[in-house]
Amino acid sequence: MQYHILLVEDQKEIRDMVAKYLVSEHYTFQEAKDGFEALSYFNQQEFHLVILDIMMPGINGYDVLAEIRRISDVPVIMLTAKQSEIDKVKGFDIGADDYVVKPFSPRELMRRIKVFLKRTYPQTEEDVYTHGDLKLFPKQMKLYKNDTEIILTSAEYNLLVTLFKNKDQVLTRTQLMELSFGYDYEGYDRNIDSYIKRIRQKIEVDSKNPVYLKTKYGAGYIFEGDENDHSKSVPISTDKTENKFQEKVNSITKHITGGKSHDS
Repeated sequence: MQYHILLVEDQKEIRDMVAKYLVSEHYTFQEAKDGFEALSYFNQQEFHLVILDIMMPGINGYDVLAEIRRISDVPVIMLTAKQSEIDKVKGFDIGADDYVVKPFSPRELMRRIKVFLKRTYPQTEEDVYTHGDLKLFPKQMKLYKNDTEIILTSAEYNLLVTLFKNKDQVLTRTQLMELSFGYDYEGYDRNIDSYIKRIRQKIEVDSKNPVYLKTKYGAGYIFEGDENDHSKSVPISTDKTENKFQEKVNSITKHITGGKSHDS
């Protein structure tokens, strides 16, 4: 399951830091620099979790949270520089699920996100990524081709997860490194070439004339699909819980500003 997260933070340096870690965890996300943008994006898209700063210009995080809670029970993690019990209780009373106090560890934030996503969207079985005669089982960390297991190193497995999740997209070496191994990866980008070569030797009939994993010269690599393969991630079970919006929030900004228009 691909999780989509709304990141609301007015400080660019904090927003950029969190965004890099969201990328490394393979989440998709939308950034908002203030409350007005946050409510506008929340009206247009469906999110599985919200990271919400409290102290922002215009609409503060408490007001944004109140508007979100009018129409959704999506998990909300508040970011705050306030450490008083009164401030935390206020957020919990409005509907916050958790608090992270600044300065914070982005790794700890990622762990909290995983906990809430797992708790809110439980799955009875794992997903399987398919492409042609290849099947990748993320929880088992196993790859099969025509029902025969292909033994992978941990680096090859991480790289393949990224390729399956971004099928038909050209990815540079830098993108492959960050998406597969995290922002803190200290290896060289040329290591990716070695991993790609080994993966081709394992999955291709002819590694010198690849069908799956191709080079786009001057750009990067692409894991290509075909017209008959429509399943980038095919669930072999149904989610017990799937957050569905019951209505669109067309009046949110008007409601919070008392009818005045605002350009976000």
